[in-house]
Amino acid sequence: MSVASDTFIAGNLTPADWQARKQALASGSATWQATFQDFFVQRLKLRYLDPIGVLQSNGTFQGEGFSILAIQCSLIEFLESTTQGLNYKWVRHSQDLGAHEYCKSGNLFVSFLSKRSPFSATFDAGSAHDFYTNVRCGLLHEASTKGGWKVWAKGPTGSVADVANRIVYRDNFQTALAEYIYSYGREIEATQALQDAFIRKFDRLAA
Repeated sequence: MSVASDTFIAGNLTPADWQARKQALASGSATWQATFQDFFVQRLKLRYLDPIGVLQSNGTFQGEGFSILAIQCSLIEFLESTTQGLNYKWVRHSQDLGAHEYCKSGNLFVSFLSKRSPFSATFDAGSAHDFYTNVRCGLLHEASTKGGWKVWAKGPTGSVADVANRIVYRDNFQTALAEYIYSYGREIEATQALQDAFIRKFDRLAA
């Protein structure tokens, strides 16, 4: 099934714009930094980062942190799946997946938190899985954190979370996400594997 001609994948950019940019990248007439800004940053800024900023700027510290963190958890899966070049497909059995497809998000979430800086300074695989189960799944399935996890605005040391006391600092988390995004933007300019993965992701978004 093709995306409708009036579908936008990054701001006003359409699937046709992506196909044109993909050809320009192959010919060397477009840069990866421009592509990162035009397609990746613009998509994230308008759909995720700006809305989170609105919630932060207009918050009352009476519960909006749950909405902020729910958006951040959704964003994490997109960031890691783009980094790996994986695309989601709903199937009952994993053996029905094609190349570069996944059907469960837990491994992606754990990989992001435990391997990607600056989050890896706070999480290991075990604490990342605990966060996935009790924060991400709790928020997205029941609109509540589980397992004693609490959402605070900011931490005293700038850390994204205090895993021992099960506290996540949603503003620090947001700063760390922005740091990761722009670090990824620098790395993709010179890393073929990241470029190939990016193309797989946006090919699917524009399909």
